[in-house]
Amino acid sequence: MIPTTNPGPAYTGTGAAAPEVIVIGEALVDVVASANGTVEHPGGSPSNVAYGLGLLGIRTALLTSIGDDGRGRAIEAHLQRAGVALLPGSRMPGTTATATATLAADGSASYDFDIRWELPADVAPASLPKVLHTGSIATFLEPGAAAVRALLEQSHRECLVTYDPNIRPALLGSQAEARTIFEELVPLTDVVKLSDEDARWLYPDLQLEDTAARILRLGAGLAVVTRGSEGSLLATPELQLVVPAIRSAVADTIGAGDSYMSALIYGLLARGSDGLAPAVLETLGRTASKAAAITVRRPGANPPTAAELLADLPEDSMPGQMAVPAVH
Repeated sequence: MIPTTNPGPAYTGTGAAAPEVIVIGEALVDVVASANGTVEHPGGSPSNVAYGLGLLGIRTALLTSIGDDGRGRAIEAHLQRAGVALLPGSRMPGTTATATATLAADGSASYDFDIRWELPADVAPASLPKVLHTGSIATFLEPGAAAVRALLEQSHRECLVTYDPNIRPALLGSQAEARTIFEELVPLTDVVKLSDEDARWLYPDLQLEDTAARILRLGAGLAVVTRGSEGSLLATPELQLVVPAIRSAVADTIGAGDSYMSALIYGLLARGSDGLAPAVLETLGRTASKAAAITVRRPGANPPTAAELLADLPEDSMPGQMAVPAVH
């Protein structure tokens, strides 16, 4: 069962009001190589989720690991522009991680990573938020993955925990090892979101609906699988619902899945006491799909503001006009 979200104690990390969401995970720089040259964007799935939440007007803090170099300072400034606080312990000596993304003609990206992931042994948020989110490299790559797991063990009974594994095979061990790590974390979470690519990599012998059911049996209250042109599957122990995708022109797909995750959390915070009734699930899926559709129209991980998410989409984003991008 997914708990209701309640405010935590007053947030003392920045002197501001308590964050509604704390995100734990990597922040890095996406070095994007295409036929038009090479550009750099702040990135990293958890950092992107935090940034997206900040733009949506959600009080958000990030616990991460960035270097004391120019790229680290660029990430911090990027987060500050969205109103995202960087929690103590997030700055480390050394260089900031990078992910080199090579774009294909259709806007899809392949990645090559230069990353180390660690957190101080005694790091922990000063207070618990309504929602704690984690995922991606931070939950698999040691030594930092152990610290993330410890924080989830300490927190999962006190707040809503969301998780996006955002599988990066190049950084993982065997498929069996990665699946074991994933399945050990799911019982510490309430909401698990993964792409169809993630699902098929983790469970190549299962249909997507069966993968969602397995995640629910492991203890999650909501399993979400994004399925590109086939929309999103949202499953609870009581029902499975497919929400159609929103078509959009595609600049690139960088950050689309992270924008979906940000908007999903935004929707979970907004649902009040309505639980996960079918109408609530449909609203969650449509809102998150719209965020992803807006993001792919723009280069880099460039999610929507709350005003953009609530506004009508331009005509070339409406069904039947453009291809539906993959959401990873």
